[in-house]
Amino acid sequence: MRHTNVWSLADNEVLQAALLAWVVAQGAKTLLYWYKEGRLSLARFVGAGGMPSSHSALVVALFTAVGLKEGWDNPLTGITLVFALIVMYDAAGVRRAAGKQARVLNKIVNELAANKPLREERLKELLGHTPFEVIVGAILGAMIAIWHTH
Repeated sequence: MRHTNVWSLADNEVLQAALLAWVVAQGAKTLLYWYKEGRLSLARFVGAGGMPSSHSALVVALFTAVGLKEGWDNPLTGITLVFALIVMYDAAGVRRAAGKQARVLNKIVNELAANKPLREERLKELLGHTPFEVIVGAILGAMIAIWHTH
């Protein structure tokens, strides 16, 4: 039976798997940052970039859960695969390049500030992911979707 109430989204196993994968990845990212830096940063829980890729975990969990629930030959499974590939490509490509550019621009601003006062805002450098971070996020997402939907 199809529910027309928006609150029925809470019962959606596909959505649950995707959100759970995101929460686990962000939690792991926060704990890894704490271990590596020696300080807890709750901003890492909602921040972009870092290990593992929560974007990859979310979209691969979405794809895997749809495939498991609807069938691997279902058009919706194909759509979620294409969506996942685009998001992962963007995370490792475009957003990573933007982060590298931000790092260079911040260095230029710092060097200019040494010679005269500037009031430029520092750009966020941790935007994208390495391919390894994307792969780990994707594996994490698939594992959580398989666990959650069975």
